[in-house]
Amino acid sequence: MAAVNVVGGGVGGMVCALLLARSGHEVRLFERLPRLGGKLAEHRRDGFTFSIGPSLLTLPDLFRDLGVERDLVQPRELCRYRFADGSRLTAHRDPDRMAAEVERLAPGQGVRWRAFHAWARDCFEVSSRAFFAGPPNRPPVRPSLRDLRAVAPGRTLAGLARRFFQDARLRQYVNRYATYAGSDPYRAPAALGCIPAVEHDGGGWYVPGGLPSLAGDLAALLAGAGVEVRLDTPVAGILADGQRVKGVRLAGGERVGGDVVVANVDAAQLYGRLLPDRRRLRRIAALGPSSSAFLLLAGVDGRTDDLPHHSVLFSADYPAEFADVFRRRTPPRDPTVYVGCASADDPTQAPAGAESWTMLVNVPARDPSRWPISPEAYRDLVLERLAERGHDLAGRLRFVDILTPADLRDRYRSWGGAIYGAAYAGPLAPFRRPGNRGPRRGLYLVGGSVHPGGGLPLVAMGGRIVADLVNHDFPAGKGGAP
Repeated sequence: MAAVNVVGGGVGGMVCALLLARSGHEVRLFERLPRLGGKLAEHRRDGFTFSIGPSLLTLPDLFRDLGVERDLVQPRELCRYRFADGSRLTAHRDPDRMAAEVERLAPGQGVRWRAFHAWARDCFEVSSRAFFAGPPNRPPVRPSLRDLRAVAPGRTLAGLARRFFQDARLRQYVNRYATYAGSDPYRAPAALGCIPAVEHDGGGWYVPGGLPSLAGDLAALLAGAGVEVRLDTPVAGILADGQRVKGVRLAGGERVGGDVVVANVDAAQLYGRLLPDRRRLRRIAALGPSSSAFLLLAGVDGRTDDLPHHSVLFSADYPAEFADVFRRRTPPRDPTVYVGCASADDPTQAPAGAESWTMLVNVPARDPSRWPISPEAYRDLVLERLAERGHDLAGRLRFVDILTPADLRDRYRSWGGAIYGAAYAGPLAPFRRPGNRGPRRGLYLVGGSVHPGGGLPLVAMGGRIVADLVNHDFPAGKGGAP
């Protein structure tokens, strides 16, 4: 049995702590906030509720296998896309209906979507055994050259879109999957193109009451497994010598010994503050930060006819939009806007006769004081773009609350406000991401910065990966570190 200290109570840390406790280890979890869940956070105002983290659950069996018992709702559409020319594409879960919808939008391209979906299935199956199954330095199960080809190494997501589709709108639809990982599709690896297989084969689901409800479910499982959870407890540093970790130092000065430290924090935070390592920090920083988000949370009077749970209103120039975010480091002048309306499926999210709207724009992960436009002016620009694309909210708004990258950092991040090293810097980035094993015996990384991206289920999968590694290195019943 090992004494395990988990730093950070996001989903990856919670899942890892739960599995290690069930394996017989002594587990403590430290979280600086007064709640668990990380990005599983919400914002409430005047009877309206908004999820300010993930809005879609895929691969729900990952959570059911942990013991989460909760009825889920499947929205009638995965997403509705509106392009700058006014055309629309409704993403149906059923692959046959989706192919027919693509054919309606762009005659001759339905068969190409079927080919794309088949590639995505193959890529996800291989990735589940390779990149998503552990650190790059651990051999995948049944490795083969075919596996390597299946993930299109050296190809960007934008390159993959060009390979399958001639229609510029369908290329934009494919490129959108990079945003699931905060990435630039013109630099991100093609492997992110596996996400449609996850959505169309396994479905996209909503948790009644909002996805943050999952945090409470996992917290109850942690308590049942005997994990000691300490909230409002920042960790100031990791105790280690040149060979192994020895525990953690809390912000109040208390030292807590242990054989294992699981860092559920950004890799840049780990090597920049908790266990300083300039060489590793430089290597991670060279990958560049992910994008962040600008959120508008609106209480809207009335009900909108035929409004789906998830909508994406595309910009007219996707390359220029991502150049703004990643090269010019400025909010896009012509942004793509995601609109989430949870009250379309869950009336508890808004008062009777009203709707809760979450509008999200991808922006640089930098302090808004360095933007060339104020958050208030950018709010007005986003609402104008929304009106131009068929959603004029004039006269219907009760309020619009703004959450900038700085606000989100304060809500659910412990440091920095950006994730480094996941899938952001080039088509070979999955091979260069930080490993799940750290440079000291007993140190492990879990969370968004150490998997190739793709959302909540892959963070949970990362918790399982790290638990497996710890159990391999520190078998329960054989004592702690030598």
